[in-house]
Amino acid sequence: MSDRSPTLDQLRAFLAVAETGSFSRAAETLNRAQSVISYTIANLEAELGCTLFERARRRPVLTEAGRAMLIDARRVELMMREMTARAAGLTGGLEGEVSLAVDVMYSSAQLVSVLQAFAREFPTVALKLQMEALGGVLKLVLDGESGLGISGPRESWPDSLEAVAAGAVHLAAVAAPCHPLAQHQGKISVAALREHTQLVLSDRSRLTEGRNFGVYATHTWRLGDLGAKHRLLLAGLGWGSMPEHIVEQDIAAGTLVRLQLADRDPTHAFYGFSLIHRVDTRSGPATRWLVERFAVFAGAQGSRAASPSQ
Repeated sequence: MSDRSPTLDQLRAFLAVAETGSFSRAAETLNRAQSVISYTIANLEAELGCTLFERARRRPVLTEAGRAMLIDARRVELMMREMTARAAGLTGGLEGEVSLAVDVMYSSAQLVSVLQAFAREFPTVALKLQMEALGGVLKLVLDGESGLGISGPRESWPDSLEAVAAGAVHLAAVAAPCHPLAQHQGKISVAALREHTQLVLSDRSRLTEGRNFGVYATHTWRLGDLGAKHRLLLAGLGWGSMPEHIVEQDIAAGTLVRLQLADRDPTHAFYGFSLIHRVDTRSGPATRWLVERFAVFAGAQGSRAASPSQ
């Protein structure tokens, strides 16, 4: 084993071969000659003192040592990209455009308030705003189509993302007054909920494909638009959960009725948000301003939630 440390160029070649499964494809990806990639990997193996790929097969296959080293190589390469992006953000000037993806459940009043202030603070910066449901925001940020995202809850985040809490909205299960569930006295059992069509927000990104969130009914109507779901609820075509800020006026007017679900504590039915961005993308002044402003809103919301009711 050599005393020399692997170079970033060697790690990138290693990652390219591991991810493409081919020395020739790795060469195309890195715009290098295949012989250069082979030579780079051979040098890396010599310096590490272990074989990273089995070459006897038609395609290079990671050895046990290679699989272990792949984890470390990804970590180092990600740290380098993060450092480069941070440096670019610190030295760069004002962005020409900021791209923002927001979960459809996020409070429209809060979003409008932040964007009004943004327009005053950065009148020359264009804004690309996209609204998505469930995994849609995550996909846009992962694909680099949006530099910043306000995403709904997720059990874990990819290594390429940074995420911080960005508040939450209260959810209310509702139905129109003409709906059978609206006539129910007291808490509604899960068995009763299963008997009625549930209107469910669907994910266009496929990142949550095969997973259900708060789905009770055996018969569902799935919609990709929260506004359409709201209109169908008002029409009595099913029941479902909605952000409280969207339906509070309907509940007050009696055009929607709040349902009490037996398995849910209505005081703790929250949909949380996280502010996400790729660690390897540059954050200019306007983007950093948005991050700070959304964090202020989240902090103020948390303070209100912690305060005793009046």
